[in-house]
Amino acid sequence: MPATEPDARKGREALGHWLDEMAAAVRDIEHEAEQALHRNEDQDAYRDLMRRKAQLLTSLPDRVRDLLPQFEGRERDAIADRLSRFASSASNALRIDSVFYMSALLYPEDYAPGQPNDLESFAAAVREGRVG
Repeated sequence: MPATEPDARKGREALGHWLDEMAAAVRDIEHEAEQALHRNEDQDAYRDLMRRKAQLLTSLPDRVRDLLPQFEGRERDAIADRLSRFASSASNALRIDSVFYMSALLYPEDYAPGQPNDLESFAAAVREGRVG
């Protein structure tokens, strides 16, 4: 049975909020990593934190499973696909153990400081119903 528009809106808002929480966790990890590298000159801590960032992104598809059933068809598939792509990129970064690749996850080539990263942009798109 198709979801009513108010139900769909609630689902989008809930998923958008959850994605915002995940994006904030990523930003916190990145901030801590920058502190480790630039203030403490601790490359090992930086590497560990970049791994933690990649591991968080890798876990997104599993973490979102309980929220996906409230979406239907193309929208659900598009959400699952995008989260799988985030996870796949992060998994590749971990597999090749590239700290540079891990640090660049979620940031397009033309990214400028102050802009939303890809996860933050995706959260906004979900909330606005621009997915699927």
